[in-house]
Amino acid sequence: MGPPLSSPPAAGAASREGRTRAVLFDDDGSDRQVAVDTVDLHALSERQLLWIDHEGEHARALLQTLGLGDAVPALDHDDGRPQLQNFGDWFLVKVVVVAGEKRLECRGQSLLVLSGRNFVVTVHRQPLEYLAQLGDREQADTHLGVLSAEGFTASLLDWQMSTYFDAVAELEADVDRLEVQLLERPLPRGYVKELAVLRRAASQLRRLLTPHRQVYGAMARPDFRPDADEGTQQQCRALSERFDRTLDAVEAARELVIGSFELFATHTAQRTNEIMRTLTFVTVLLGTLAVVAGVLGMNFQAPIFKTGTIGFVTTIVAMGILVAVAMVVAKRRRWW
Repeated sequence: MGPPLSSPPAAGAASREGRTRAVLFDDDGSDRQVAVDTVDLHALSERQLLWIDHEGEHARALLQTLGLGDAVPALDHDDGRPQLQNFGDWFLVKVVVVAGEKRLECRGQSLLVLSGRNFVVTVHRQPLEYLAQLGDREQADTHLGVLSAEGFTASLLDWQMSTYFDAVAELEADVDRLEVQLLERPLPRGYVKELAVLRRAASQLRRLLTPHRQVYGAMARPDFRPDADEGTQQQCRALSERFDRTLDAVEAARELVIGSFELFATHTAQRTNEIMRTLTFVTVLLGTLAVVAGVLGMNFQAPIFKTGTIGFVTTIVAMGILVAVAMVVAKRRRWW
């Protein structure tokens, strides 16, 4: 067994200038880190797989050194949109990863992947959590050297789509929490504001993911890598299917947010109806009392007007009893 892979260096000044990490996977299990300046891509055997990961702004020199200078334009003109280019012996795919320091901060970050014969190069400007997790996971001697470069690239792209599933899971958890609050308390404060944040996050996820349709669709076609074996083409088709499922999950999350807003609107309408029903009952009750008082104020002679204080108290008590009976009936029928 070879020595275990060391952890990536801590972020600092070197990270701002650019950090490059090269790992050579051998199918005999002797994985090791190598110096980038000693790498010869043409000397790699079929039993080896080299992964070079560069984090930072200065990747032009690295690509030129590796003989991958044709990828420099894609690096310099980063418009945040996915891209796929085939250069014969190797190909370039640029995807957008969901990254954000805050919860529901669906910010896109470009990841450039160059895949050729027994090597994979990844370039990104900011740290990517899922690439760090992959590096931490492979901390001992493995047999990743048996993988082809296309297979390892397919794994990286599959992990890239997992970032969208993670964002969808956070979105769904927050929607569930808000809906429980809505059902437990009448119109919780700040509900509309939080719902707007969720709606914005769902729309941002959809805008980040949808442009990948052309990339994964092109990778699934036979003319993308016509000389690739059936296993590689099957992996590309699996990526296209994985993209479809990811897009369905994002669309479902978006519909879930819209459904939460509809639940809020329905709950608001129900509360409005309850308030109007209560106001109607109070209005009818007060109107009835006003009618009674108006009748007693008519200018005609009646024995009750000769009873004095007793008649006044009797009238007030009768009106109170009327109000109490009406309130009991309304309570039983849930009019208020």
